[in-house]
Amino acid sequence: MMTTTEKLQTMKPSRLFLSYLIPSLLGMMLMAVNILIDGLFVSHGVGERALAGVNVAVPVYSILLSISLWIGMGGATMYSIALGRGEQKRAQSIFSQAIVTAVLLTSVIIIFSLIFEKQMAYFFGATDEIYPFVRDYLHVILVAGLIYILENILSIFIRNDGNPVLATAGLVVNSILNIILNYIFIFQFGWGVKGAAWATVIATIIGTLVLLLHFRKPTNHLKFITWRLEWATVKSMLLIGLPSFIVEGSAAIMIVATNMSFKHFTGELGITAFAVVNYVHAVFIMIFIGVGAALQPITSYHHGAKLFDRLQTFVKIAVWTGFGIGLLSFLVGSLASDVFIDLFAIQNEEVAAFTRKGIVLFFIGYLFLGVNMVYAEFYQSIEQIRFATLIILSRSLVFLLPSLWILPTLFGPDAIWLAFPVAEGITLLLLIVFKTYHKHRDQSLIS
Repeated sequence: MMTTTEKLQTMKPSRLFLSYLIPSLLGMMLMAVNILIDGLFVSHGVGERALAGVNVAVPVYSILLSISLWIGMGGATMYSIALGRGEQKRAQSIFSQAIVTAVLLTSVIIIFSLIFEKQMAYFFGATDEIYPFVRDYLHVILVAGLIYILENILSIFIRNDGNPVLATAGLVVNSILNIILNYIFIFQFGWGVKGAAWATVIATIIGTLVLLLHFRKPTNHLKFITWRLEWATVKSMLLIGLPSFIVEGSAAIMIVATNMSFKHFTGELGITAFAVVNYVHAVFIMIFIGVGAALQPITSYHHGAKLFDRLQTFVKIAVWTGFGIGLLSFLVGSLASDVFIDLFAIQNEEVAAFTRKGIVLFFIGYLFLGVNMVYAEFYQSIEQIRFATLIILSRSLVFLLPSLWILPTLFGPDAIWLAFPVAEGITLLLLIVFKTYHKHRDQSLIS
């Protein structure tokens, strides 16, 4: 059987990339399905107002996921580079410190959030009418937050340890159970949005148990060894993982800021319409993250092993893959907007019309998102954090937040939907300009 090292160094680039891409895409989509299923069952089983309430609470899930990506991607990048250099004990120490750091950091954040739970709900965009639904979902997600963190970090490290199939299998089990339990808890037991939250929690626990099977594999390099927190290691881990944290953390900020913008310019109409668009977006954004997640262990290893020419081949494959998925996503949004509206059982015609318009305008952003995400992940995977962070900040905060207020002020409420495409398009334009005037910069960065 070919070892992980042999596979990374000798397998045909396109075939190797696909061996990571397919499980990664499936895994990331299944993570999004967990959120999407909650929305579908809530909208059908509880109502449109409950759907809006869950969407207001979703940023907490994004915050927890961002922490797991922050520590997981930072630690896994260092882990793969260490393996590429043949430093197995060092790799195991990085894994151990990543787990401990995640537990400590998450515990502090969860305790703080539980203390200010009500204030957080209203800050995220809750109104008096939807607050009860926000509260019911938010509390369960916070109480079980540590489980989400550990599952995602384990999944990332297991993928980097050459077992992307098991990492995906854990998410498959998680998603299937989430669907089954959502149906039981909402439609059979009548637990409402609390049922959706508890379905996600229980499914995540079982999915984590599946991931633990990796530690019984003979070729497993992952081991929790005697450790002590090394500040230099933790600092590097957090710096390298910062772009991943910003990617998912900015998703939470985007949801909160967009809800606030709709609340100001349209009221509950826009909040409900955005809930539908955002649930669909949760699926598509995970596809793009999946492309980057497939690229990361490959480029990190090749960077550590100093196989630079082969590394550049993988980047080109990933860029074209990201662009192709972006184009396909735009076409799906343009042609299937009514399908998404019917999927969430939107009965109010005014909400449906506003949602339909929003899907078409919002999905323009996918034409640019794929390339932006690939280059951000590439620079992160080779420890060029400044470049990765600039890309992520540009697309998620610097251009997005002002657009959410400037566009509707100048052009009316419909223009809120264009804030995402404008931010992604400007970021890609600046990236093209940068690469045009620094043609040899990438080679000097990785060497």
